[in-house]
Amino acid sequence: MAITNPLRIVLAAALASMLAACGINSVPTAEEEAKARWADVQNAYDRRAQAIPNLAAVAKGAAEQERGILTDVIEARAKATSIQVSADDLGDAAKMAEYAQAQGALSQGLGRLLANFEAYPDLKSITNYQMLQSQVEGSENRINVAVRDYNEAVREYNTTIRTFPDIIGAKLVHGAEPMEPFEAVTPNAEQAPDLGEML
Repeated sequence: MAITNPLRIVLAAALASMLAACGINSVPTAEEEAKARWADVQNAYDRRAQAIPNLAAVAKGAAEQERGILTDVIEARAKATSIQVSADDLGDAAKMAEYAQAQGALSQGLGRLLANFEAYPDLKSITNYQMLQSQVEGSENRINVAVRDYNEAVREYNTTIRTFPDIIGAKLVHGAEPMEPFEAVTPNAEQAPDLGEML
């Protein structure tokens, strides 16, 4: 009987290590990391959306020509904040594309607004505008970092659930499905805005 006890301990240890290597813990850990990074993306977009009313209030004192751009930005903000993607929707490509398209339209409108203000040097001297412009630019940078971090977490999660031995736990225990990366869909994003068209 003394021989059977150590054998049981060895078998139990071997079984525990095999289970640990099969994605029992690594799959939910990777999934939660991706969901946390998605929350960072939403937070960055929310922060930008909160800065826009202040920017719009400062810009309303500008020339009549900016009204159309301001209206576009405000409408794009309303649409962008109306589309919500929860952690449960991260596998839904259509929902992710809709969210990306709304956020892309807002980014494009903000780019046009900021470029239009560049054409008016007197507005650049307004301290409030400069502060808000800096906040919007900082928000854009935070968004880029948050999206990059989210996409990296999704890549790691998707790799985890598709590679051996984690695929065993991913399919048999967790029923894990791949997540969708975030893809920006701003039309002509690679081209700088033409100030001549905006004047």
